Amino acid sequence: MDFESYRRKYFVEPAPEELFDFTGQLGVTLYFQDYEQAVDFYQRALGPPAYIEGKSTKGWRIGKAWLTLLRGRQGNPENVEIQIVMKTPEEAERLQKAFIEAGGTGPTPSDQLMYQPIWSCPVKDPFGTELLIFSRI
Repeated sequence: MDFESYRRKYFVEPAPEELFDFTGQLGVTLYFQDYEQAVDFYQRALGPPAYIEGKSTKGWRIGKAWLTLLRGRQGNPENVEIQIVMKTPEEAERLQKAFIEAGGTGPTPSDQLMYQPIWSCPVKDPFGTELLIFSRI
């Protein structure tokens, strides 16, 4: 489907009025029962954390936002998708490869429509969290 057909099919026109004056998002926080293993996985893919608070909080800068891992009491994140926007399709593929080499799984990158045309490089971490790594195309 071309983008214009996609836009006509899925976007509400006229767009509903926004109820709040959003300026962005500070980041995403994930709670892991398997905290040490999760930190090890994310560190292998992203390098050392840029924020460390005690023994139960680690954070990585993701653009202008943060990806924060906290020690959880039970379970690991389920039914969650984190979207990470990269500057180029090549950078999206490079990050996907880093996550796969660290122990994640993911399909071959592909072009998709997700609000706009994107180059999609999804990964699932070993704990079940979906990471949608993409670049606008």
